[in-house]
Amino acid sequence: MKQMKPEDIEVVRETPELLVVNKPSGLLTMPARGGLAGEKHLVGLLHQRFGRVFVTHRLDRDASGLILFARTPEAHRYYSGLFETREVEKRYLVAAEGRMEEKRGEIDKPLKQRGSGRVSVAFDGKPSVTRYAVLEQLRGAAVLEVSILTGRRHQIRAHLYSIGHPVIGDALYGDSARQAKYPRLMLHAWKLKFKDMGGRQLSFEADPPPDFLGVLKVL
Repeated sequence: MKQMKPEDIEVVRETPELLVVNKPSGLLTMPARGGLAGEKHLVGLLHQRFGRVFVTHRLDRDASGLILFARTPEAHRYYSGLFETREVEKRYLVAAEGRMEEKRGEIDKPLKQRGSGRVSVAFDGKPSVTRYAVLEQLRGAAVLEVSILTGRRHQIRAHLYSIGHPVIGDALYGDSARQAKYPRLMLHAWKLKFKDMGGRQLSFEADPPPDFLGVLKVL
């Protein structure tokens, strides 16, 4: 992806207590360690543009879409609490490999993080529930609307892989050679709904970006 500047970040909503932004694929949410330690990240770009921001949840580096940041310590406690108690509705657009015979489904499998950075289904993992609905069946993939009842790391990616339908472009969970031909992970945080600190219901939607739509055309 191109070198991002603070002014390049699309801000969906800005108030004194929060920022809702639309993250592009390929940009870290937070600073990373190891080989990615020197890469730019969304928190740093927002800090340059708005001053201090507080992380309430994350998106994988190669995913795109809506993220909510708090702007004060009080807002951070409130919005982090909403995510912890599952009072935020999050919906994702996903392109998953293969044909999905069922129009709707629920994956209820415990997940455990491994030392390799992967997450896998394990009897001693944390309870994890993912629901999906097929929006469109393409020749080689299914376009899904996905919601998660729990917020585990790589939950959507690991759960879809566990039922034989890895996310398109996911070389970590899918076949690395086959998935490497796609320019991005086909996972987009599409909709976000929650109550602000004043009790007002807020709802946001971010259309999938051109790089997402471009991959859909070849599936």
